[in-house]
Order: sequence, then C-alpha cells, then structure tokens
Amino acid sequence: MPDFTSATHSGPSSAGPLQGVRILDMATVLAAPFAATLCGDLGAEVTKLELPDGSDTLRHMLPVMGEHSLYWKVANRGKRGISLDVRKPEGRALFLKMLPRYDVLVENFRTGTLDRWGLDLATLHAHNPDLIVLRVTGFGQTGPYASRPGFARIFEAMSGFAHLSGESGRSPQHMNHPLGDVIAGVFGAFSIAAAIAGQARQPEGSPRGCEIDLAATEALFRTLDPLAVEHQLMGTVRERTGARATYSALSNIFATQDGQWLTIVGTGGTAFRRIFDAMGRADLLDDPRFATNVTRLKHADEIDGLVAAWCRGHTLAELQARLTQFQVPHSKIYSIADTVADPQVRAREAIIQLPDPELGEIPAPCVVPRFSNHQAPTPRSGPAVGEHNEEVYGELGLDAAAIAALRERGVV
Repeated sequence: MPDFTSATHSGPSSAGPLQGVRILDMATVLAAPFAATLCGDLGAEVTKLELPDGSDTLRHMLPVMGEHSLYWKVANRGKRGISLDVRKPEGRALFLKMLPRYDVLVENFRTGTLDRWGLDLATLHAHNPDLIVLRVTGFGQTGPYASRPGFARIFEAMSGFAHLSGESGRSPQHMNHPLGDVIAGVFGAFSIAAAIAGQARQPEGSPRGCEIDLAATEALFRTLDPLAVEHQLMGTVRERTGARATYSALSNIFATQDGQWLTIVGTGGTAFRRIFDAMGRADLLDDPRFATNVTRLKHADEIDGLVAAWCRGHTLAELQARLTQFQVPHSKIYSIADTVADPQVRAREAIIQLPDPELGEIPAPCVVPRFSNHQAPTPRSGPAVGEHNEEVYGELGLDAAAIAALRERGVV
C-alpha cells in the first residue's frame, strides 16, 4: 500500500496525487489500458505487460505510420513495458513472483479467462492480500452475457447511446472513435482511485484486497441518467434528432454563409433571449411560443428555422462576432486542425509533446485535470514490446542470462 502521509509542500511538486501507487496493466486494446494510463498521468507507476509476440490489437490499429503504431504510443504513454506469457508455467510463476510489488492489477479478459490460467482471484490474493484487481469486461463478471466479448460499438449499441445518435428517421450512428472504450477507461481510473482511498481508511494489518467488476456497457449507460426514468414514468423512448437537443431549446448546429458549421446553445431563458437580441429580433421575445423551455421545445422547428435562416445569411466570422457581443454560447464545429490551432488550447498547453525514442516527439492531450499542488511531468510515449524487461525482471533478481533464457523459450 502506498504511503500518502508525506508532508504538504508549499508549492507545486512533480509528484502526482497517485504517486506511490504501482499498477500492473495486463489488459489489451483500449478501455482498461486507458484506465491505467489516466492513473499514470496522475503519478502512478504503471507497468504494461503484453505477450512477447506484440499481438495486442492496439499495436495494429490505425493510425499506424510505417512501422510505428501511433495509437499505441499515445494511449500507453508513461508506462514501462514488459513481455510475459502468463499461460506458460514459467510465465505464471514469474507473474506471481512480481505480484506483491504492485497495488493494482488491471485486466480485461473474458470472464473466467484468468481462472483457466491458474490466476483466479484467490490465487492472486494469496500472493498479495492487498491487491486491487480491476476487471473490465463488456457486461460484467455475472449474468447471461458475462462470457461474451466486448467492443466499444457493442457498448454504445446496448447502452442506448447509439440509438440517440443520427438523424431522425435514418440509421443510428457510431462516431468515428471508440467512445465506449474511453468512457469505460475513465470509470476504471475513478474506480482505482476510489479503491486506493478506501484502503487508506481500513485498519492496518487486515487484508485490504478487492475486486472491481466494471462492465463497460453499464459505464456508458451510467452517463444517460434521465433515459430510464422518462421511459418508466412518462412512457417516453428518446429518439434520434440529429444535432437538435430535445431536452432544452435552443440547441442545434447551423450552416453559415461560407460553408462552416456553428453550434449555438440557448438553454435557459436568459441565454435564449440573447440569441434573439443578437439576431435583431427583440420583437419575438414576448412571443408566448418562446416564453418557457417547455413551449420552446414545442416550437423548436420555428426557432430552428429562424436561426438557420439568420446563419445562412452571414459568414462564420460575422456570426461569431455578433454572438460574442451578446454573450451567446457558441462555437465553430472544430476539426482536429482547428483544435490544435485554437488560442485557448495553445495558451493552456492542452497539447503536450511526448518524448519518443523513434519519432523524437509526438503530440498528445495534456494531463487532465490540473492540481494546484502538482506540476504534471510530461510522460514519454508508450513502450516497445518488452522494452523494460531487463529493468523490471532485474528488480526481481533475474540476471541477463536468466532473462535471455526465458526469451529463448518464449516466456518473455
């Protein structure tokens, strides 16, 4: 268990709030590894374990540039990398030998997989009674779907998220990014931090190990708070409406005269009134159709039509100037090119450069959130297969000859 009792510093330190926490990440692809990466961003020491053949799907998922897996480099940033085949008897023994050195184990294999490899929860806790085991699966450790494989688009479909995405009367949509995975990863990092905090309050000397059962479908569904209650109490099934929000008006995306796209938000009476003021249509402010959020939603077509016509008659720059003048929340719909060039992004250094031994430096999102007493160091990019084998296994007492022999037998 890490020691969190060090003295408070007067200024920012380079030690994150999770300094001292040691995480062994044996998960694959994205959801669970992203959880470990987020913890690493906040100071945890993370060791990434993968098979010796480098077959993790994320190493082959675009973007790949030549021989370089860019996705791997940014998604597994800040981690030491080791290779180990825990399915082999020697690999299992080495895994259990290193386990007491870690506070958290992160895995995302199908339910029962580790049990079949002789790494059931009882065995893990026999070797480390305080071990926190984060299990990330599509549907959880129990239930009729427990053994099914999980993928981001399955989580998005079954949680109801994809049902809300797309144009009315047309096909549901997935976004061009595995949102279901990264949402599950955020819940995973939160779970690890919560478990660490819980352990700190338990009596010294008592076994403090636990299992965290994180179902990625449940994680995504958890973000859709009102859907179940409006369905049960009001008989409503929320449907696709394109970019228009059906819970508050006005909120939609509009085309500009010069072919750009602009999102405008006027939720709440004051913000909504500012839109009509910006449009020069103060005459509409006393119209009973637009008096409350409920009446505005009933007349959303009329409101959207008025705003759409106004936007089509002006360039993006003209609209932004006018909306800013009247303090109307709005934004151009950014591409990544727009995001990286934005003055706010640049001022806060929201994009950092990860040191990389092959490419020099590569851009990635900054550490989130920011702590007043912690200046986050810049993590290096994700490790090569087995890059830190000698370092990590050397800490267990294995010399170069022993590691080379294990490598020859395909164990590491």
